[in-house]
Amino acid sequence: MKKSLICLTLGALAMLGMSCNEKKAAVAEKSEVQKIIEQAQTMSFDELCKKAIEESKNATIKGIGNSSRGKTAGAAFIKYLKSLDSSYAGNIEWSQPKNNSIFTTLTVDYRSSNPEYFMTLIQDGNQIQSKMMDTGILRTFIPKEWAEANKLSADKYPELLSLQTLNKVFMYNTVGGADFKNCWDFVSDGKSGMYMDVNSELVGKNFLYMLSSDKYSTWLKNAFEALPAEKQAALKPTIDECATVAKNYGIAGANAKYGLAWTKLWVKNYNAMTDDGPICNELVSKSAAGEFALIVYSKLRSVSETADASVNNIAVAAYKDGYKGIGGYGYCHYLEVMDSSPYPWTACAFISFMVTKLDGFAAWGKDMGGYSANPALAAENEAKYHHSTAGGTEFPAKNDRGFDWWASENGGALVIEDPKYCAEVSLELGDWIDSIRGGR
Repeated sequence: MKKSLICLTLGALAMLGMSCNEKKAAVAEKSEVQKIIEQAQTMSFDELCKKAIEESKNATIKGIGNSSRGKTAGAAFIKYLKSLDSSYAGNIEWSQPKNNSIFTTLTVDYRSSNPEYFMTLIQDGNQIQSKMMDTGILRTFIPKEWAEANKLSADKYPELLSLQTLNKVFMYNTVGGADFKNCWDFVSDGKSGMYMDVNSELVGKNFLYMLSSDKYSTWLKNAFEALPAEKQAALKPTIDECATVAKNYGIAGANAKYGLAWTKLWVKNYNAMTDDGPICNELVSKSAAGEFALIVYSKLRSVSETADASVNNIAVAAYKDGYKGIGGYGYCHYLEVMDSSPYPWTACAFISFMVTKLDGFAAWGKDMGGYSANPALAAENEAKYHHSTAGGTEFPAKNDRGFDWWASENGGALVIEDPKYCAEVSLELGDWIDSIRGGR
């Protein structure tokens, strides 16, 4: 009896082991889209376009993204394919889901028996990592020309492909003589900056997560040490309190308390707004004397100059001589292929078009404050649009100093989103941030 039980148990364990091994093998097995991406990464843009023409010659292709300008880029791509083959009759339909619903939409489509979306342009690194990449819904394609421009070998490819980094920067109204010399001034007692609510635009929450990381918490520590003694003394109780917060949440960085303290003070006091457009319109008016905001830099391009409103009523904080600390944050638009894509070759060709060709990037590149991760394309874009001198001497705030300057601690000290780090800390820090905002 005992022998029989032992044999049955061993047999069951063996079968279980086989089942586990089979599951591991299934997980490790590459999808058809992944296999195509591997081939596509060795091919030139022209070769990809030939594949796209064959694959989608008479098709209606559906794309989806957080930027409506994907529609403009899609039209330019179709025009390019037609220039290669006049009989090409494919077209791209583009949709832009609202209210952060893109992740649900993509998940439902991926699970569908008849998936529709072939690729996506998507933001919010935290949710992309946890909901899209870790689950295998999205796959990253790295164009050959993009990798060559960045001098990257296959083992150094990024896990996500960035179309561009966008920046949101601190600006303040100078009417009446207001001046902010340090990023800690924006969270000092009685200050309240205009900002899109962290739960309505989650890239703003990712910015706050990033402040607890070693790199950016150290930048905040350095800015803190540049403050006068009396200002340091006023901030010290919050910083000491946040040393405990860091310990409780397992954030090991030696300077994490500075990032958490800045976050707490900002979240507690910011003036929640619905969109950066209205914020900008208010900020540039004479009546907004002394107000400040953290908003998309490119909004300055659309300011209508009047007697009551002008770009010259504001200053970009990081552009002021002697300014210390972070000047804003950067987040990316990522280009990814659906693992269920019905047109994977066309997706790869379209993505390559947007990150290696000026016409493909033009929908975004015409505006300042958006930086291609392809150095060759970034240089070509600047040569065409001259963002660095766009404001001239008349509107110096509009003279974009470029990504390299913004990303340096000695320049604009932009806090750049890291999807993996955000995903690691978001569960606990997200609740902590919400509790601050709810209990303010």
